[in-house]
Amino acid sequence: MKYIRKLSKLFIIAIIIILFIDFLITHKAKNHVFDDVNTIKTNKVGLVLGAGKFTSHGNVNLYYKYRLEAAYKLYKAGKIEFILISGDNSKKDYDEPTDFKNDLIQKGVPENKIVLDYAGFRTLDSVVRAKEIFGLTELTIISQKFHNERALFLAKHYKIEAVAFNAKNVSRRYSIKTTLREYLARTKASVDLLFNVKPKFLGEKIEIS
Repeated sequence: MKYIRKLSKLFIIAIIIILFIDFLITHKAKNHVFDDVNTIKTNKVGLVLGAGKFTSHGNVNLYYKYRLEAAYKLYKAGKIEFILISGDNSKKDYDEPTDFKNDLIQKGVPENKIVLDYAGFRTLDSVVRAKEIFGLTELTIISQKFHNERALFLAKHYKIEAVAFNAKNVSRRYSIKTTLREYLARTKASVDLLFNVKPKFLGEKIEIS
């Protein structure tokens, strides 16, 4: 019985910590996330956080679709000059950045305005590499609001002046697993910063110009 009570207390403490971190990250991002293209500041580069183009069922991933549309919207409005796409290309048959690039070109974005980061395996990698590899200390992050808030939290820690443009979110029914996973992702992001976790890969610097 004592063992069960101790486990219950630990569980409650863990839930409180997770909820506090979630609140903190949302609060810190409050004045840096934008839904209106007309009110967001202009930056040289927009950082699109990667997503797979297709779901496991073969349908187009709505997170991908809406991030693509958001990046295009910012570019067409003149709010960004270059689009840096940071995603996973750890397998030959899985290439998030190139999928985004091809679809943006189809929409009319010039190829020379698109830059690819193939080692954006997770949000921390994408944010840190934007600074360490691509030399960015100011940028516009592009993803769904929940993801933008976490990315802004990381950017601030690494002294990157960032704002974020919210891509359209998906319905709660579609995103329930992602919503639950985000609580854990935010906690892990905080732990990563606490222990100074580094990106999987860095490498030579690349100038965006």
